[in-house]
Amino acid sequence: MNPETLLSYDSFLNQKDKNENSVSNLVTEYLENISKRKSLNAFLEVFKEETISSAKIIDKKIKEKKENSLAGFVIAVKDIISIKGKKLTCSSKILEKFDSLYDATVIKRLKEADAILIGKTNCDEFAMGSSGENSAFGPTLHPLDESKVPGGSSSGSAVAVASKCSLGSLGTDTGGSIRQPAGFCGIVGLKPTYGRVSRFGLVAFASSFDQIGTFTNNARDAARILEVIAGHDPLDSTSSTIPVPKYLNRMNGDLKGLKIGLPKEYFEESLNPEIKNCINSKIEFLKSKGVTFVEVSLPHTEYTIPTYYILTTAEASSNLARYDGARYGFRSEKNDSMENMFANSRSEGFGREVKRRIMLGTYVLSAGYYDAYYKKAQQVRRLIQNDFLDVFKKVDCLLTPISPTTAFSIGEKINDPLQMYLSDIYTVSVNIAGLPGISIPAGKDKNNLPIGLQLIGKHFDELTLLKIADVCEQ
Repeated sequence: MNPETLLSYDSFLNQKDKNENSVSNLVTEYLENISKRKSLNAFLEVFKEETISSAKIIDKKIKEKKENSLAGFVIAVKDIISIKGKKLTCSSKILEKFDSLYDATVIKRLKEADAILIGKTNCDEFAMGSSGENSAFGPTLHPLDESKVPGGSSSGSAVAVASKCSLGSLGTDTGGSIRQPAGFCGIVGLKPTYGRVSRFGLVAFASSFDQIGTFTNNARDAARILEVIAGHDPLDSTSSTIPVPKYLNRMNGDLKGLKIGLPKEYFEESLNPEIKNCINSKIEFLKSKGVTFVEVSLPHTEYTIPTYYILTTAEASSNLARYDGARYGFRSEKNDSMENMFANSRSEGFGREVKRRIMLGTYVLSAGYYDAYYKKAQQVRRLIQNDFLDVFKKVDCLLTPISPTTAFSIGEKINDPLQMYLSDIYTVSVNIAGLPGISIPAGKDKNNLPIGLQLIGKHFDELTLLKIADVCEQ
């Protein structure tokens, strides 16, 4: 069973009965692929011995017909999600030697479902970035062209799936950190509704925006994982009690009567023509399946980037205050006084982008500026949320681009924060409003780099997005 040709869990299920050691053979192939593609820097830690041991146990369970729903599903995990006894670095020097003390809820649920966790993946430090270049342990490279970025912040998780080093992976999405790298790498990236998946065990960047989601090769695999990791968790006060549907059972390929909105603000002249043409071809395909398209407006779109970067940096400033060198993590050797120990530990331990966002967040929360920036941004956030609520009275979901460009060159935007932040112009509004979004492959540009499109759904309506994505894969 070769990971190079194994692009779905269904194909694994079709083959596993022919070989009693199917899971063991599969993980051996994945481990070899990880070794072969080491130059991509997708993994920070590989659980070689545990993976081999788990595969033997699951092979035995399959033979005895006692396996659970994700038996043998090989999954990589973004190194911002806790796995007991494993490193939890957040790709930062400040947590370089920190080991997690417990399993995140999503990890516990995956283990109970017999999924195999193969390793921890690289990412932008504390999930702050749009390119995968901000890790303290070096940038992640694009699997099709190593001179390009794979997108961020969940760069390693996207590359792990796209380079056939795992069948699926977990990432996090605060402003597009699953959908944008999925689009750049040509795979499926699902960001669930805020509250659909527990955040317990996720290291916080911006707590009212962060959401754990998935990378897979297809929509059906995304549905399989979501069925397992979604649902209420008493350990997360923001997790929803709304029941989780059986997504797979309801992905029947029938889209007749569906109405999809095209926000005019997302299709202006500045959009790359190649991206626009690819998306138009998907629109025509969906029309042939009985879908109706209508133009809609999200009038506060122009305010999404400033609103997002005011609110998320404020939350980051608060959340990252705990890393002070006193209790755990990196401590500077320049510690002749407590004040200097705090200042030097944070200065030396955090990277440039993280420090930039902490300073921005501290500023907008400071006395005299709170009302002008943070309070105003919260008010605009409500206006953006209302735009979506109004639109969803007319349509079932929205279809938009993922990014203004395909994958750009390493170093191209790293010294221009504004240009880097504008890479997220089509994705941040989904997190501002707490909506579900999915990135699916739409085609390739003239340089053979993937182009993705985005579907945005109503709160807790991941099913509609998965159904459309599944049909588009035809």
